Amino acid sequence: MRLQDVNAVITGASSGIGQAVASHFRREGANLLLTGRRPELPENHPEDLYLPGDLNDEAFVRELADRAANLGDVGVVVLCHGLQASSPLEEMTYDAARDVLHGNLLSAFLVMKHLMPLAPEPGASIVCVSSRLGMVGMPNQTLYSAAKGGLIALARGAAMEWASRNIRVNVVAPGLTVTPIIEASFERRPDPAAYRRVREDSIPLRRLATPEEVADAVLFLACPESSYVTGAVLPVDGGYTAF
Repeated sequence: MRLQDVNAVITGASSGIGQAVASHFRREGANLLLTGRRPELPENHPEDLYLPGDLNDEAFVRELADRAANLGDVGVVVLCHGLQASSPLEEMTYDAARDVLHGNLLSAFLVMKHLMPLAPEPGASIVCVSSRLGMVGMPNQTLYSAAKGGLIALARGAAMEWASRNIRVNVVAPGLTVTPIIEASFERRPDPAAYRRVREDSIPLRRLATPEEVADAVLFLACPESSYVTGAVLPVDGGYTAF
């Protein structure tokens, strides 16, 4: 029960990594305020609060902050939401590029801006879920890499800006993870099994991560065990960025 009675806000909590993080935090005793785009959560946990909406809408983020304020101090914020778009750089439209930057970076700024005034005096922890592609480039992922790299820079800057208030800001950078979005992308290939093997072979550990493995890293950075860690980027990518 390492997060007993801690009020935690988790974005992108309706599927994938965000859903796994919520499960871990629930097990550790946190009071959860969750948000996502789905109208309802796939699993019913009456003790959780769920507020669906668009984090690109500042009015909604203010509403989320107001709801969090009703809980009291917010000790942990985890940013699991994001938007992916795959396209050659010269073929990507401006609107698509803008959506990727908003969905991964500017929305994170809005959440930080409106929720950090609710941090308690002893301090708080923010964990941003970025990507291995925030640290390395990949063809057809340039704007996504730029957005996730910007999220890393945002987190590091915020870590320095808020260190005097003992607000720690860290990043988990997952590699390919078995989420519904990734599974669906594999299934769209002519030979899904062969394509999956190719992707696994590009990873030193020769397999994809599970959402629970990424959530383990998030939990570490949220808990007191990481009390002297801030401004850090923790890759959970099977060794991909160690090349």
